[in-house]
This record gives sequence, C-alpha cells and structure tokens, in this order.
Amino acid sequence: MWFIVLLVIVGACALAYRNRVTLLARILGQSETRINRQLKRRGR
Repeated sequence: MWFIVLLVIVGACALAYRNRVTLLARILGQSETRINRQLKRRGR
C-alpha cells in the first residue's frame, strides 16, 4: 500500500515539474513567457 502512495506522489511531482511554467504562471498571475524567461535565466 505504501508503495502505491509513494508512486502516486512521485508521479504527481514529475507531472508538476513537466508543467511548471503553466502552473507557476497560474499561481503567480503572470504570463507564461515571463516565467519561462526567469527560469531560463536562473538555469545559467
């Protein structure tokens, strides 16, 4: 049972990471292009 819960949590984290620009834009109320620029600048 714990394995299934852990698998669901890992899957949710992976999905959130793949859609991080869209999620951050909705949460922060900013445009996706602005969020994307900030994430790319930070990745240098």
